[in-house]
Amino acid sequence: MPISVRLDKETEALLLKTAEAVNTTKTEILKASIREFCRKTLEEKSKKPYDLIADLIGGEFSGQGNLAIDSEEILRKAFREKNDSP
Repeated sequence: MPISVRLDKETEALLLKTAEAVNTTKTEILKASIREFCRKTLEEKSKKPYDLIADLIGGEFSGQGNLAIDSEEILRKAFREKNDSP
């Protein structure tokens, strides 16, 4: 399907230089770029919030299995220790 695109001079020059560098056509560069952009965009949009922060969760282990249950007492103790130190 034919599509017409208006490019500014800088983008057109970059497209031409890239096509020459990889010995292909501007059309092939545009098609590959659009496919890659759309694939990445759809992949990111389909991620759930957990997927976006999964690498930040569970990376460290405190060694204490009671943090969720005893969090208030653990914080109070930490603040007392901090205030007691010179």
